[in-house]
Amino acid sequence: MRVTLTLPVIAHGVNDQGEKFCVRCATRSINKQGAQLVMDEPLVAGQDLLLVNENTNRSTESRVVYAKKERDGHFYVGVEFVNAENNFWKMTFPLPGARPLRRPLGSKAMA
Repeated sequence: MRVTLTLPVIAHGVNDQGEKFCVRCATRSINKQGAQLVMDEPLVAGQDLLLVNENTNRSTESRVVYAKKERDGHFYVGVEFVNAENNFWKMTFPLPGARPLRRPLGSKAMA
């Protein structure tokens, strides 16, 4: 189950020229097994990354599964975690097929 959520992430890796890089980027969506990142660094499928979640300072190894440059000039990069069982996002994800929670009409959010 994918969740649309923007979180700050730092991606560490090595580019095609063998140079190390460290770039700040953001997630566009996340799931238990990985994420879609929005970044300015061109990446290629199969490339290894070390991701650091800036909110928790946790890190995890990941692999690029796709990278596509969009019209806005940014790269949209799909990554999968090498070890999806480490709960990198510190979240509980809905089970596949679960219905979204709905607030009853007339209820007000508690502040």
